[in-house]
Amino acid sequence: MVDLHLVSAPAEMAKSKGSTAVDVLLAVRHPLLSSSLRQLLDAEQDIEVIGEADDLGATLRGLDAELPHVLVVDLGMLGGSAGETIGKLRARAPESQVVLLTMDDSPLVAQHLLGCGARGFVLKDRADDELACAVRAAARGGEYLSPGVARRLDRALRRSVVPA
Repeated sequence: MVDLHLVSAPAEMAKSKGSTAVDVLLAVRHPLLSSSLRQLLDAEQDIEVIGEADDLGATLRGLDAELPHVLVVDLGMLGGSAGETIGKLRARAPESQVVLLTMDDSPLVAQHLLGCGARGFVLKDRADDELACAVRAAARGGEYLSPGVARRLDRALRRSVVPA
């Protein structure tokens, strides 16, 4: 279960979002999680959720119709080869950056999926604190990796480096 702390956006804040807002398409198969993430992101003045998709087909149609700046994808929705699917999403909408939402805290999985074209890797239990930051980083062309995963990846990479 994901513990999200939600803050409702005041109506005037939602109305003030303009063309400078980061447009986000949520690709999450569970309606309750999708709704919670929408509330979380819509509470941010500079982020606007412009659509939701609950499967890969709907996600592809959403990319064609909306062309978001950032696509937030529940890694569990991708099934089989997540790396291949990320490649297909990026090929379909190269201007849209992909941020993954996952329960998998493996630094090796994160490294692999970032190498496949994802721009962010956020743990579901940290979404309330980290998702908006990841969306902003991806929209700017940067990368975001949940800090705990980043620390473990850094340690693993340092151990694998052989001194000259």
